Amino acid sequence: MRAPLVAALPALLLVASPGLAQLVPAPGKPPPLGAPGPQDTPPPSTGAPIGKPPPLYDMPDPAPRRPGPPSRPESRPRPPANTPPGNGPAGKPPPLGPNETTPPRGREVSSGTGFVVADRQALTNDHVVRDCRSIRARNAEGREITATIRATDTVRDLALLDLREAAGPPLTFRSGPDIRRGDSVVTYGFPLAGMLASGPTLTTGAISALAGLADNRAHFQISAPVQPGNSGGPLLDLSGNVVGIITSKLNAQRVAQRTGDIPQNVNFAVKTEEALAFLREQSVRPRTAASATQRDAAGVGEAVHPSVLFLRCLR
Repeated sequence: MRAPLVAALPALLLVASPGLAQLVPAPGKPPPLGAPGPQDTPPPSTGAPIGKPPPLYDMPDPAPRRPGPPSRPESRPRPPANTPPGNGPAGKPPPLGPNETTPPRGREVSSGTGFVVADRQALTNDHVVRDCRSIRARNAEGREITATIRATDTVRDLALLDLREAAGPPLTFRSGPDIRRGDSVVTYGFPLAGMLASGPTLTTGAISALAGLADNRAHFQISAPVQPGNSGGPLLDLSGNVVGIITSKLNAQRVAQRTGDIPQNVNFAVKTEEALAFLREQSVRPRTAASATQRDAAGVGEAVHPSVLFLRCLR
């Protein structure tokens, strides 16, 4: 079967920006002057992966448009601490004092996934938390936890979050043996929040290629289905160890327009090596272990469930 316009495929991963998505140009063909693209970004410092990873999803992760999932922060205003009880009708807060103003309410603009990597610290994608006024994390017990950004790496598309309280046990990263094409993998995250189930979703697939779009060596290509909202979630082997972080997918509609064929399950994850390097640069000592004993996919989901977080960006 012929594959027309194969050289144009690297241009088909779209940047996840709030405005109009932009194409990533093909390697060796810089965009015209004034056109957006990776050339507009300064080259990474020594030690960063070669080239800029193809960034992000083909659309921003959507905020729920209806009540749910059950993670929305309590919106009922509380009375000032120095106000005696009994003021005003039952259930209605007392009026504001002369020097008090109503605090601005954050609007939920996007959602994603993260996972615990150390005590009160979580890992996710940079694009999940970029430009957030505040970040809320919901753990497996349903507790809402305030998160703040400790460090980001826009080249790797990774972000380290500080959590106000403990959220769950840290996940373990795979230290060996090397991943092979065809190895089974599991994703665990929160796709399409407000549309699908409020709880986490598990999908299965395999490592399709040991490099990403345009031969990006910082990424794996995987066949496990992912959607907006899976961003920042763990990619796991059958030992339950982290082998990557979900970061992007190919835009099937754009590929079909270029080639006349619809690609199926062409998705990408940041490799463990990149995540470990980023964490160690931030003085985080993640857990690592060789993968040996294998579970089924359901067992992997049960094992990692306490450590995976639903993240909401408020702006």
